[in-house]
Amino acid sequence: MPAMEKKLSRAEQKARRPHEILDAAFEEFVEKGYAAARVEDVAARLGVTKGTVYLYFPTKDALFEATMGHVSAPFEDVRASIDALLGSHSDRLRQLLLLGYDKLAGDRKTRELLRLQLADGSRFPNIIDRHYSEFIAPLLDAVRALIEQGVASGEFHEGAAANMPEVVISSAIHLTIWKLIFADRNPIDEAAFIEAHVDLVLNGLLQRNS
Repeated sequence: MPAMEKKLSRAEQKARRPHEILDAAFEEFVEKGYAAARVEDVAARLGVTKGTVYLYFPTKDALFEATMGHVSAPFEDVRASIDALLGSHSDRLRQLLLLGYDKLAGDRKTRELLRLQLADGSRFPNIIDRHYSEFIAPLLDAVRALIEQGVASGEFHEGAAANMPEVVISSAIHLTIWKLIFADRNPIDEAAFIEAHVDLVLNGLLQRNS
C-alpha cells in the first residue's frame, strides 16, 4: 500500500496558504491578464473566500506584485549555477548560454512572466526593475566577466561582442518571445536554434591563429 500522506497541522496549512494563493493568482493572471483577472476567481481556484485572499494581499495590485516576485524567486539559484561552471572559458560560456536558455525560453513560468511584464510592466515599473536586477543583470555580469577572463587569457579576442554581453544573450530572449507568439503556428527547432547561436557566439570570440 502507498504511504499515507502526512496531514498538515493548522500552522503548516496557514504557512502554505500565501504560496498557494500566489500560485493560483499566477494562473489567473496568465489566463486573463491583469485587467480582467478578479480576486474572487483566484479564491475560487483554491476553494476559499475572497476575504481569505485579502487577508494576505489587501489589494489586487499587491497580489499582482507579490505574484511576480513569487514566480521570480527560483531565479536566485542562477548565481549558484554560474559559480559551479567548469572547464575552459569556451566551455563555461557554452554552459552559461545553455543555462540562460533553460531559465528563459525553457521554463513555462518564465515565459508567461515575460508576457505579463510586456503587457502590464508599465503599470508596475518596480517589477521590471526587480526582475532585471535579480536575474538579467547577474547573467549579463557573468557573461561579461567570463569573456573578459577569456580575453585576458588569450582564448578570446577583444572585439565588439566582448564589450556587449547583451548581444551574447539576446537570442535567448528572442527564442522566448518566439515561443510566446509563434509556438502553435510556427514552431522552431529549438535545439538547432540554440546550437546555431552558441556556435555563432564562440566563433565570433575565439582567438584565431594567424
